[in-house]
Amino acid sequence: MSIFNYKQRNNIILIGIVILGCVLLLALRGLSSSILGAIVLYTIFRPVYLNLTEKRHWNKPLVAVLIIIVSLILIVIPFLSLSIMVVNKITGLTSDNFPIHKWLSDIDAFAGSHLNQPHLIDSINISQKIGSYAAELFPSILGSAADIFLTLLVLYFLLYFMFTQNKGFEAGLIKYAPFREQHALKFAEELRISTYSNVLGQGIISISQGILFAVGLRIAGVEDPVFWGVIGTFISFLPVVGVPTLAIPFGVILLLNGHTWQGIFILIWGVLFIGYIDQFLRFIINKRVANTHPLITVIGVIIGIPLFGILGLVFGPVLLSYFLLLVEIYETNRLAADRLERIQTNSELE
Repeated sequence: MSIFNYKQRNNIILIGIVILGCVLLLALRGLSSSILGAIVLYTIFRPVYLNLTEKRHWNKPLVAVLIIIVSLILIVIPFLSLSIMVVNKITGLTSDNFPIHKWLSDIDAFAGSHLNQPHLIDSINISQKIGSYAAELFPSILGSAADIFLTLLVLYFLLYFMFTQNKGFEAGLIKYAPFREQHALKFAEELRISTYSNVLGQGIISISQGILFAVGLRIAGVEDPVFWGVIGTFISFLPVVGVPTLAIPFGVILLLNGHTWQGIFILIWGVLFIGYIDQFLRFIINKRVANTHPLITVIGVIIGIPLFGILGLVFGPVLLSYFLLLVEIYETNRLAADRLERIQTNSELE
């Protein structure tokens, strides 16, 4: 006869589950980008998958493979290509032909003649610092090809089975979710809205700002407008910063170099025109999808970059939004439990 009763045995099993779960999470921490990426892609492409398989009765494995190919072509390959281009450019900051040296020298010359500060900027140290920061910001891109391949392999392996077994996958999430079914469905809906807002909404805004910024730099005759447009795209994931802030130093440098109309044009184009486009797109996206508070985006990026590198621009705000959703559902459950307890107490007193 066992020395433990049913409740004690169940508690011991629960402790074992928690310990093993922590060990598994620790072991899988290197694949966190794959897991989170699979969740994000599943949330984005789920309506397309359901439309093709349930309404048009297409073959499920075929649709899953098509979605994987489309996401590779539209999202993964362009993102990797642009990131590698940025890294190659920034790591070449020490070369003499990169225009930032000339810009910084011009600022030093202006400060020396007008402000009596001839060594206001140490261009070499700044170049080295920018290159070092780029290496920290893009660790997943600068890492080995094997790591990138493994991350994508696990991501798409998970995504394939999440799609082909979507009914069982979603039923399992609802069944094992630590809250009631209606709250689980609410969480799923809020998760979808949050993902669309942080990934699709912010992505559209950032890409639009980057393209417009590149066009403006091209009109003004600035070297490497495509490169700076890509930089503007990445910076635009921060709603407080964005392209308008990046346009100010460009306008000032052009004015210092004697390019008056180009400097004024970049300031007007970047601060006023692109700033207006930014607000207009945010209004449309917030109306159609959801409104993500700028603080969530900024704090999420600060949290996400050390964890995921450049992917933290996307994953950080998404992860923070998911966390806040769980806190909201927990608070709802707690209030419901307190209300039920008060009702039971009042019934017993009566």
